[in-house]
Amino acid sequence: MGTLEGQLLWTPAQERIDSSACGRFLRWLATERGRKLASFEELRQWSVSDTEGYWRAVWDHARVPHEGHLRQVCDTTEMRPGVHWFSGVRLNYAEHLLNAAQTNPRAVMHLSETRPLDCLSGEELGRKVRLMASNLRAWGLRPGDRVCAMMPNIPETVIAMLSSISVAATWSNAAPEFGAQSIVDRFSQVRPRVLFVADGYRYGGRDFDRRGVIEQVIAQLPSVELVVWLPYLDPSSTPPPGCREYASLLQGEDPGSRFRFERVEAHHPLWVVFSSGTSGPPKAIVHGHIGGILGMRNFSHFHMDIQPEDTVFFYTTTGWIMFNFMVSLLMNGATSVLYDGDPLHPKDTFIWELAVATGATQLGGSPTYVEMLRSRGIVPKQQFDLSRLKAYSMSGAPCQPETMAWCYDNLKDDLWVNNFSGGTEIAGPLVAGSPMLPVRAGEIQARALGMAVEAFDEEGRALVGSVGELVCTKPFPSMPLYFLNDAGDRRYKETYFERFPGAWCHGDLLKVNERGGCYIYGRADSTLNRRGIRIGTAEIYRAVEGVEGIADSMAVCINEGGVSDVMVLFVVLKPDFQLDAAMIKAIQHSLRTRYSPRHVPDRIEQVPRIPYTLTGKKMEIPVRKILSGIPPERVASRDAIRDPEALDYFVAKHASWTKGRGNAPSA
Repeated sequence: MGTLEGQLLWTPAQERIDSSACGRFLRWLATERGRKLASFEELRQWSVSDTEGYWRAVWDHARVPHEGHLRQVCDTTEMRPGVHWFSGVRLNYAEHLLNAAQTNPRAVMHLSETRPLDCLSGEELGRKVRLMASNLRAWGLRPGDRVCAMMPNIPETVIAMLSSISVAATWSNAAPEFGAQSIVDRFSQVRPRVLFVADGYRYGGRDFDRRGVIEQVIAQLPSVELVVWLPYLDPSSTPPPGCREYASLLQGEDPGSRFRFERVEAHHPLWVVFSSGTSGPPKAIVHGHIGGILGMRNFSHFHMDIQPEDTVFFYTTTGWIMFNFMVSLLMNGATSVLYDGDPLHPKDTFIWELAVATGATQLGGSPTYVEMLRSRGIVPKQQFDLSRLKAYSMSGAPCQPETMAWCYDNLKDDLWVNNFSGGTEIAGPLVAGSPMLPVRAGEIQARALGMAVEAFDEEGRALVGSVGELVCTKPFPSMPLYFLNDAGDRRYKETYFERFPGAWCHGDLLKVNERGGCYIYGRADSTLNRRGIRIGTAEIYRAVEGVEGIADSMAVCINEGGVSDVMVLFVVLKPDFQLDAAMIKAIQHSLRTRYSPRHVPDRIEQVPRIPYTLTGKKMEIPVRKILSGIPPERVASRDAIRDPEALDYFVAKHASWTKGRGNAPSA
């Protein structure tokens, strides 16, 4: 296995600490506030002990354009839905971003499988946003209206997004690769007046014409009054009857400084984002302008250390909150790199070619992507000039110690490997990194600033050194305003506040060690409960996937024959290996010696593939539900799955159990 959990991998030089955004912020606090804090940990402790003071400082430091006078930072420090932030000021998220990006000659760099690498200056981006916003306003788009988009990860989507927000409409994305029903499931909750669509996209060298899907979606969205058509896959195509061509919204005279951003109250709805849809209908989560500004500022500036000189590329689609994050980087004056296409096409080192071509200083992806590189023996530092790269970030799944160590062996010795975990629902992290702190294998460096995160036991007591439920005990600006179509906040409260009253219960398993380092052990609701002991699946996977011949794995607990904690381990084998008695013994030995006898599964079965969400998370909960007999269409949207056919094996497995035994196990 090689790398020990908690092993020191990197220590930042003092120059790196001093020049970081957090280092600059500490000096600003000392000069402007008279608050002298000597370290990141002192800053973190102050940020959660003085909620109002910290978020007021972030606001002042960001210099957000606004009108009015701040009367109150927040109306309570009690953790509950409906906390009101920054009363008395009126602002606009798009105005803040465009002001910061205005002088950047390459605010957005972009590339796709249909277009060469190009860039859009902050000045040109602002001009196009003003034109489109003016035309949308002339059409009749008003504050509070809702705008949705089935658009790829391209500049036209950014322009449409910021134009809509400029006039205080509420924005919502869905990736164009989603199926018609998946998009309708999301947008029917939003009920948009305006819908932006692209005719198709190219992925992995294949063209995907989406005109038929668009027709189906429009037919099921009676609220839509205007469809804006982008001929992206086929630039020569004309819009269908009743649609308006995208380019027509960029015509006219640029109003320049006469353009009026619609400044709104801090809690005006900014965007609607959605849960993954792997455990039922996706929740439509609404964030406000203040949450989008301060939440993303806190995340990108202090925890990602993204500054004006940075060029940042995170692989994402428009169906994930990371697209919103990439747009939000404009508020830092940084360059955001957009890529629409297959990250492994035309070859599996394409991302590194893009990093060199753009001069990227920060890259991001999932631990799953790094594991793919590792399994294929790819060593980027041997093929590419990574001298500009200063950080590599990972999220989307628990990050194993070996994965982090691989980055130092195969990318750079002097590299900040940053791991973070949060969620769509908070538009940011709960636990995150800092370039001021050492990097240790498998460990997330700290709890996020302004986030009063703890690991709670069953009685709601904070734990140190033991695994518990990840909770946040004080409010923060990027909490959801509400869920759409959720009378009395019933679903919102049930999801996050029912488990521990007065605390946000995120649904993840967390351990915080004595030095403040954090470990995420997977979702609490996919936890393996064996004979009264809760086991995080990340422990299982680390031990199992270190066994020679194992390519991937998934563990679930089911009810069988009256026993409620039967653990079944599903494994994917590498070529030329077989699941024989010797391999089973090796798996059992690894789990028993590394952890405990309770970690050893009752059964081990081979499967062709493990199902993952589009964001790289193993789908333990849907698999467990399918094996309990719940119809697959009720537990997982196929459009939210990276390889939908990977679930079919488990559907067939349940059917075979039912046929062979008269009844099936249950979860």
